[in-house]
Amino acid sequence: MNTVVFDMDGVLFDTERLCERSWLVMAEEAGLPGMEEIFPKCIGLNANDSRRIVMEAYGEDFDYEGFRTKASDWFWDYIEKNGLPVKPGVRELLDWLQKQGFRVGLASSTRRSTVLNHLEQAGIRDFFAVIVTGDMVEHSKPQPDIYLLACDQLGTQPEQAYAIEDSPNGIRSAHAAGMTPLMVPDMIAPDEEMARLSRKIFKDLGEVLEFLQEKSK
Repeated sequence: MNTVVFDMDGVLFDTERLCERSWLVMAEEAGLPGMEEIFPKCIGLNANDSRRIVMEAYGEDFDYEGFRTKASDWFWDYIEKNGLPVKPGVRELLDWLQKQGFRVGLASSTRRSTVLNHLEQAGIRDFFAVIVTGDMVEHSKPQPDIYLLACDQLGTQPEQAYAIEDSPNGIRSAHAAGMTPLMVPDMIAPDEEMARLSRKIFKDLGEVLEFLQEKSK
């Protein structure tokens, strides 16, 4: 195994909880019921697929773009005031992979401008040889397209690549692509399906580093 492809939100950054807060705040202001059940369905999806889920819940007349704009404004205002929440162990894992000569990529359902902003702000952009984002594919996770594209751009076969994911949709995507999924759960607790599809489930990135170090011996 010579390649590791990371998801971003919920793996590198603790941004999924922050995104959820932004959606719930805007939903409360707009008097929208049930957002606490709708948001988890969108975790790991790109904008196209998230839009479909929200429109199914609130109807074709719902101003999805307006809602997302307001939620995004709240999200970025929070980060500007409080900083980007980086997950523990990110730098240590990336440093080790670089020293070991791994090919390292990122496959995030988030749009490219946001991904690049986060990576630059955290000072880790240069660790990633390839960055594939949700606006580069029609359907993101759980479809395998985004991971297949990342492996193709990295010049590696999916069978030779680990995918580090936090969400069920991400694990399904990596597994469907033929990769070896490593799960570090964030907002959604793993179930029997996740245990079956994942090579292993870890509590944090520190455990992932120990696992990869052991495998490299």
